[in-house]
Amino acid sequence: MPGHEEWSDRQGTATVTVDGHELEVAYYSDGESNDDEPPVVFVHGIPTWSFLWRDIAPEIAEDRRVIAPDLLGYGNSAMADGFDRSIRAQEAMLDALLDRLGVETVALVAHDIGGGVALRYASHEPDVVDQLVLSNAVCYDSWPVEFVNDLGLPSAAEETTDEELDAKLDFAFADGLYDDEGHEEFVAGMKAPWQTEAGKLSLSRNAVATNTNHTTELDYGAITAETLLLWGGDDVLQPVSYAERLEDDLQDAELSTLDRAYHWVVEDRTEAYRDRLESFLSEGEAS
Repeated sequence: MPGHEEWSDRQGTATVTVDGHELEVAYYSDGESNDDEPPVVFVHGIPTWSFLWRDIAPEIAEDRRVIAPDLLGYGNSAMADGFDRSIRAQEAMLDALLDRLGVETVALVAHDIGGGVALRYASHEPDVVDQLVLSNAVCYDSWPVEFVNDLGLPSAAEETTDEELDAKLDFAFADGLYDDEGHEEFVAGMKAPWQTEAGKLSLSRNAVATNTNHTTELDYGAITAETLLLWGGDDVLQPVSYAERLEDDLQDAELSTLDRAYHWVVEDRTEAYRDRLESFLSEGEAS
């Protein structure tokens, strides 16, 4: 599978307008459009970027089109200061990007705050979202978490040294995996966007934009998409109890947990995650 530099090289870009700002969005795209099945759109969270899906999206692209954008302020998308990075703004970005790409219906696969974006979009645009997969997603009042709050402190961007930030990211990624061996490319790739001054500031702005109100205000019952809650069962950041609540509140939801997986379920249990996702996308059920 591609390393993070190759992944970046394969991304395209599009300019979208959000809150009056023209902003560049980087996105990975692969596979062919299929008249019978909508594209699969992958949405990452904080502090990741579309590279999170490096072992998933290319496999799904063997059968259908995939699109994996970098959220605003993340990865290779716009990072300059002066625009909102909340999940409300990211929802507007997603809507504008899909319009630019001529996509009318989608299957959404989302993790962490990307799940918050997907929940908002599926609630507000139920006719667009055909299937929804949420993994360890923020919802209700489950977020933000202490680690992200600390990154968003006003002093964080200026007073945190590069070495201190590197240690914090190691704590989040390397120490946050169920098995600490064999994930070097994941850790290096996740850290890469934040190792410039622009990236460091952007990460702080992204963190401070985490707003609980943007998921507590939602009408979860308005979400009609067939939904799979594909959850890392040992996550303490977004525990399974929130997935159980979603299963009760969404119109058509099934919970499927993966054991031996913390918050980074996509990395902890890649093969099992991919198998269950493929089964759901093709057959509407998790194997």
